Amino acid sequence: RPRVEVVKTQSRLEIVRKAPRPQEGSATAAKPPYKKDSDGKKFPPRGSRPEGERGKKTFPPKDGQDGKPSSAVKRPERPDGVKKPIQRHIISQDIYENKGSGKKRSDNRKKDKDFNSKKEEQERISLEKAAAQKHKKKVHKDEEVKEVTSIVVNHAMTISELSEKIQKTPAEIVKFLMMNGIIATINQLIDVDVIKKICAEYNLEVLDEDLDAYIEEELEKEQEKKALSEVDKKLLKKRAPVVSIMGHVDHGKTTLLDSIRASKHKIVATEVGGITQSIGAYTVYLDNNKEKKIVFVDTPGHEAFTEMRARGAKATDIAILVVAADDGIMPQTIEAINHAKAADVPIIVAVNKIDKPGANPDKILQQLTEHGLVPEEWGGDTITVKVSALQGTGIDELLEYILLVADIQDLKANPKAEASGVVIEANLDKGKGPVATLLVQNGTLRIGNCVVVGTACGRVRALLSDSGEKIQKAEPSTPVEILGLTEVPQAGDRFEVVKNEKEMKAIVEKRKEKERDKRLEAMLPAHIRREAVAGDDNIPQLNLIIKANTHGAAEAVSQAIAQLESKEITTKIIHVGVGDISEADVMLASASGALILGFTVKTDHNAAAAADREGVTIKTYDIIYQILEDMEKTMLSLLQPEIKEVELGKAEVRQVFTIGKTTKIAGCYVTEGKIVRSKAARLLRNGQEIFKGAIDQLKRFKDDVKEVAQGFECGISFSKWNDIEVGDIIEVSTTEEIERDSL
Repeated sequence: RPRVEVVKTQSRLEIVRKAPRPQEGSATAAKPPYKKDSDGKKFPPRGSRPEGERGKKTFPPKDGQDGKPSSAVKRPERPDGVKKPIQRHIISQDIYENKGSGKKRSDNRKKDKDFNSKKEEQERISLEKAAAQKHKKKVHKDEEVKEVTSIVVNHAMTISELSEKIQKTPAEIVKFLMMNGIIATINQLIDVDVIKKICAEYNLEVLDEDLDAYIEEELEKEQEKKALSEVDKKLLKKRAPVVSIMGHVDHGKTTLLDSIRASKHKIVATEVGGITQSIGAYTVYLDNNKEKKIVFVDTPGHEAFTEMRARGAKATDIAILVVAADDGIMPQTIEAINHAKAADVPIIVAVNKIDKPGANPDKILQQLTEHGLVPEEWGGDTITVKVSALQGTGIDELLEYILLVADIQDLKANPKAEASGVVIEANLDKGKGPVATLLVQNGTLRIGNCVVVGTACGRVRALLSDSGEKIQKAEPSTPVEILGLTEVPQAGDRFEVVKNEKEMKAIVEKRKEKERDKRLEAMLPAHIRREAVAGDDNIPQLNLIIKANTHGAAEAVSQAIAQLESKEITTKIIHVGVGDISEADVMLASASGALILGFTVKTDHNAAAAADREGVTIKTYDIIYQILEDMEKTMLSLLQPEIKEVELGKAEVRQVFTIGKTTKIAGCYVTEGKIVRSKAARLLRNGQEIFKGAIDQLKRFKDDVKEVAQGFECGISFSKWNDIEVGDIIEVSTTEEIERDSL
């Protein structure tokens, strides 16, 4: 009969079901020594109770302990093989006092039995529910699976992520990469080009642009237009035109702007080599009348500054195309025309340098018609003005035409709105920190505004006009320098004012996440990049780090270098930054084996010392075409030289001698040049090459010689070749390495 024992704890009384006492004479029948508690109840010492009686802890609680029972010791199985857990029930004090009652014991046993039955039933029901729920989820998941026909790929991802997108196992993708010579694990990143090859293997279409993001962007544009259209017309005020001066290098764009500004401080004097290498924005008031305000944007004309010209065209209302009358339309002139047309900006042509000998303005007008710009005087709609920037001829007429075109366009903006516009240029100033030149296109920018521009943000600490004066606000069509940004923004980025810092930081964080995805490819192992799949591992690669004074200049250098690439050598730009060359740049170059190029920047002392210590080459330049010339020479030095075969001499076989059993000696007469023993030789018979190899022996009579000149006889033998006949010709040649002179 099962025994029930009452356990007393600090907080409650518990009944513990116990195994029957062992029979007398058994191995466990010996009675262990017992201890008594304060109430006189017996408790066996720890570990001394017989195995059959071991169960829940029944020792009285000690002072300072919580009295909780220890874990139960495994009991021996019952005869029917069913293990019944020890059950505990909280009982009242009266049950404790009447524990000898048989009725109470019977009731307790009944309660135990009912409790076990209910618990088993609950466990069975819960297991059935869990199984049904699992099956339901599986069926639901199978129903949702659809065949993938295309995926959006705009950044690198791991093999594991790709497998989920294309519904292929990671093992299949890894196997495909191994077949193409790439060893990768499922957690390694693969770039977009490799992903495209994998998708092509499974006939999947790869979409470079996220359609959802595109639709969202278009909706935002529509909402902006709608919001602008709903603005009360009374709030819209006339704004000044923004004019970009564009054209070929050295055609006089900056000189023309100098003449327009009538400033004692000549802009050209500040440009290295007289070439504009960044975008500058300037404000001009005609006749000192604030109502006649024009904002000019001077764009560079050198071929390397394509993107900067494009930004200048997009940010402006009118384009002034400067063409030198003595030079004509050049490649960058055509490019400027295309940028202006793409931005749907009206063009005014300024035919400059009409005072120079050889100037032919009529020829310029003829060339303009070839590019779709028919002058007004020829019946077209393109305004042309003949000017001389140096002498100031035609300047007033040009300005009047600018104001006329601006009046026709009816340019307006809402100065009451939150400011928005575009970044003209940006750089890192040692004293000021990140500095950005902004063009306010709508609204009014004030000190203290929270500004978001690309992945940069900040509260405006100071506003500086184009003349360097501190101002409190910048209204529409005003170029202004701002201080207070967290980092140097990209030229061409849009800026906008937001309500508070919380909103500002949330927008920037979201944009930075996208930028991080794009930068993942730069972190890819070399064997998982596109070159590995293409099999171009043997092509030499020149690693570069580019530092410039502005983002636009750095961008121009990067694009110009990219155009120098050929099939035999590639360049990889490891890092592009703004500001002076630092020690961190040198350490990055040391780790990646890169060359550092600095454009209109300096190298700080620590960086120079680190470069000497690490063996890193630093090259700095002030004019962009010097970079291109030097880079071409550097790339040529990395190319394998051309191997050219040069013939040294010929000899005619006139007699054949046999020495020993097999060795044959050719008795020859040198007919051209000289025969040199250490050089490669060819044996020709009837004009066909029958042997090519080294000369084994070269003799004059009995003496071994190194070479034999023309007009002398000699004996020649070849190693492991004895098929020599009278009349054969022996040619001796060498190879020369010729340095490459072009990519």
